[in-house]
This record gives sequence, C-alpha cells and structure tokens, in this order.
Amino acid sequence: MVATLTDAKRSAIAEKLADMRAIQNLIIANEQQFIKECKNNEIFGRLEDMLEDDQNNLEVLETTITQYGIQSEPKEKVQKMIEQAQEMMKSSELSLYEKLAQHELLKHGQVMSGLVVHKAAQIAGADVEEALSPLNSVNFENRAHQERLKGMLEYLGTQELTGEEPDQGLWGRVQDAVAAMTGVIGSAVTQASDRSDMDIMDIIFMDHQKAKTLISEIKGTNNPQRIQEFFGQLYKDVIVHAEAEKETVYPQVRSFYGNDDTQELYDEHEELKTTLNEMKELDPTSSEFKSKLKQVKDMIGDHTRQEESTMFASIRKNLSPEQREQMATQFKEVKKKLQNLM
Repeated sequence: MVATLTDAKRSAIAEKLADMRAIQNLIIANEQQFIKECKNNEIFGRLEDMLEDDQNNLEVLETTITQYGIQSEPKEKVQKMIEQAQEMMKSSELSLYEKLAQHELLKHGQVMSGLVVHKAAQIAGADVEEALSPLNSVNFENRAHQERLKGMLEYLGTQELTGEEPDQGLWGRVQDAVAAMTGVIGSAVTQASDRSDMDIMDIIFMDHQKAKTLISEIKGTNNPQRIQEFFGQLYKDVIVHAEAEKETVYPQVRSFYGNDDTQELYDEHEELKTTLNEMKELDPTSSEFKSKLKQVKDMIGDHTRQEESTMFASIRKNLSPEQREQMATQFKEVKKKLQNLM
C-alpha cells in the first residue's frame, strides 16, 4: 500500500495561506468600518475602491487555496492578533488616521506573506508554484494599496494637525506613489545591481496601477474640468499601453501562454478602446458617462487580474530575467514613440 504524506514544506505553506485568508477578512472588515466612519469625501471614494479590490482578492485567495489542495487553519497566534486588532479598530479613542496607520501595517504584512509564499513555492515544487500563481495579482495589488494608504495618511494627518489639506493634495501624493513604485517593486522582488532595465512585469504593473488611480480620481470629483483632465490622461495612457503590449508583449508570449488566452487579452483591449472612444463624446457629468466609467473600471480590473496572475506566471516561467528586461526596453521604446505621436 502506498502511503500518502503531506510534507512539512507544503503543510507550512497551507498554514501561511490560511493566515493570509484570515487577515484578508480582517482587512475587509476594517475597510467596511472605515467607510462608515469616514467624513472626508477625498478619502471615502478611495476606501470604497480599496474595499472592492480586497473583496476580489479574498476570492482569489479562496481559489488559490482550493487549487493548492491542502486546507489548513490559521495559527493560534494569528487568530489572537486578529481579535486584538478587531478590538482596537472598534475603539472610539482612536482617530481615523490612527486606525488607518495600523491598517497599513496589516497591508505590509500581507505583502510580505505573499512574497514569502511565492518564494517558498519555488522551493516546494513546480506544481506548487503553478497552483499559487494567482497570488501574484494579490501581491501586486497589496503593494499598490500600501502606497495609496500612505497618501491617505499624509492627507488625514496633515488635516488633523493643521485643519488644512497638504499643499500637494491627495492626487499629488498618489502621483508620487506611482512614480515610486519602481523602487518599491524592484527592491523587494526583482531589482538587482547588474540589471540593464526593469522587468517587463514591473512596467506593466505600474501602468495598471496608474490607470486604476486615474479612474479613482475621476470618480472622486464632480468638477467637469478635473474629470476631463483625468479622463484625457486615462485615455492616452490606456491607448498607448494597449498598443505597446500588442506590438511587444503579446506576440512574444503567445507561444507559451497559449493562443486562446493571448487572443482574449487582444480582444479585451479592443473592447476597452471602443468604450473609451464612446466616452469621449459624452458629457463628463452625465449618468451615461459614469455608467461607462464603471464598465471601464470593471474591464480594466478583469484584464489586469488575468495579466498579473496567469500571464505574469507564464512569463516568469518561460523567459529569463535578461529576456524580460529586453522586453521591457522594447515596450518602453514603443510607448515613447506613441506618446510623441499623441
């Protein structure tokens, strides 16, 4: 009779995944409470967007655990930490700034757990790495959330101390965060001293986050001029990004990512461009414009989740770091050419 054993490494990964699921539920509960407490319109919409992302990420975690095939319970110390955090978040003695500061630490913990699981999967076996590939999108999104939370903390903290907004405003801080994302991702995941360029996955991810940030900004203002400014940038960024991927990324990944999956990404870009062109003709304050914006947000969300999970995993598996850097260089060259034309 063949014994069926689950080795220690795989059991440890299963337990870490259970920890992440439990903390993700805490993160969602926190954000639901923050939305109820928030009186600031600048922050309210961003918390709603973050909550939606985190609810989607919980589903990704659930799917990942099921695909992994080993169910586990979170460690007892993690359960106790969650109980303590819940009590703290209920406290009326803490300001929203103080609660968000603790929340940002939770996000940081999720980022590090995601990175540790990813690295452990590489050691445990190819089947484990494949099963856990959907976590890539969760890891990337949590990184972006950290930067957004820092922007919220700067904004709220300055208001609490002075009664006034920071000079830059929240949008300026978010722009800084997007620009800083190169260092944030590179230092923790792929950056090396002898690299000639960034990894293509880092570049694509930064484009994704900028698009999501612009959508959040459009949703967060009723000023027609500001909507037009943000939409104009969103339109140009998405069109350039789509064409650059079409020229440099998709042709190279089709052979190993698969014809059907690659074609789906092509088709999604075309659908997105069609919707954006329709929005150009609409009154930016109209209900139809807002409805189309919701469609664009959903399309970008679905598209980026696929790229950041399965396509990125396939790129990482089939292309060397040098090949990924070369692709990044080509991608940026095409983007620069298209930006000059536009």
